[in-house]
Amino acid sequence: MISLSPTPRLSWDEYFLGIVSSVAERATCDRGRSGALLVYQRQIVATGYVGSPPGFPHCDDVGHSIVDGHCIRTVHAEQNAIASAARTGISTLGATLYCTMSPCRVCAMLALTAGIDRVVSAYRYQNDAGLDVLTQAGIAAVVRDLTTPYVP
Repeated sequence: MISLSPTPRLSWDEYFLGIVSSVAERATCDRGRSGALLVYQRQIVATGYVGSPPGFPHCDDVGHSIVDGHCIRTVHAEQNAIASAARTGISTLGATLYCTMSPCRVCAMLALTAGIDRVVSAYRYQNDAGLDVLTQAGIAAVVRDLTTPYVP
């Protein structure tokens, strides 16, 4: 007998994180193929991925520019998503930021300044400085990677 029990639906967070993984496939730096989405009232308003600024060469094409262990040739996915919204006149006030990794400290401060009030990440970044900024500011920060729980 065939079971007709419905397949459980993805939560909104799972749904948007799945889309983030597709966005990340456009990234042009193999040191961190990350993606980000800005979502307002369950609608995607902007996307971003790790990549060089327009008109600049990509890491995948010319190699990395490493300073203090980080590639500085690229713009972070979160920064690109926020910039994309700004370029098209879309408000980020009250939006949720979905990202591959929890934001670094600079991206967390940018999200706070942009009025984003919730951040959902698939995985934790290499340090918790960004999560600390978000928590201190009262911004809800969710990391779905349950293997490394975040405790503020």
